Amino acid sequence: MPHALIIGAGDGFSASLARLLAGQGYSLALAARNTSKLAALAQQTAATLHNCDVTNRQQVETLFAATPPADVVVCNPSYRIRGPFAELDPDEVQKTLQVTAFGAFLCAQQAARQMLPRGAGTIVLTGASAGVKGYPQSAPFAMGKFALRGMAQSMAREMHPKGVHIVHLVIDGGIRSSRRPEPGDATLLDPDAIAETTLHLINQPKSAWSWEIELRPWVEKF
Repeated sequence: MPHALIIGAGDGFSASLARLLAGQGYSLALAARNTSKLAALAQQTAATLHNCDVTNRQQVETLFAATPPADVVVCNPSYRIRGPFAELDPDEVQKTLQVTAFGAFLCAQQAARQMLPRGAGTIVLTGASAGVKGYPQSAPFAMGKFALRGMAQSMAREMHPKGVHIVHLVIDGGIRSSRRPEPGDATLLDPDAIAETTLHLINQPKSAWSWEIELRPWVEKF
């Protein structure tokens, strides 16, 4: 039975992916800072739940030690602070970078250490519009997501020849979720559709691997 670990799990894309992978025969582990919100999803997918703050090295190492070696690891943690650049709180900026960049590094490094000896596995890093476009009053998030994209590109060039598939998933737009349930809003991405694309990337033949893909609604401006 293949195993997947989703870090930074919530009720949007990661929940859709968890349900899809469970239907494909994967065993699942779901990690988040607060796992109480994941109880229903865990019951639905037979997943184990793990509390983990991705900015804490010890917690990340404990997470990987407590879960089976994963065939798929999805790094999906997120945090952001917005505001005029001159008024940003440096502590909040640092937290944004710790979660979106350094935390992703800690998780991806542990995943790589498991996968490289096997010469197999997929690491999915969830990017955003901010990783390719720096928006006004959103410098910290752009800093973190630009760093994540650079890390993913470097990892892909190093690890693809060693059999480990690195995917940077640029989600260019808002994702429909319980917080944004508007079914008629064409500007929101369907989380089930993102999950279907992710499954395709996981199953891509080695002769035609993608290291990055952009997903956006048809009405989203480039």
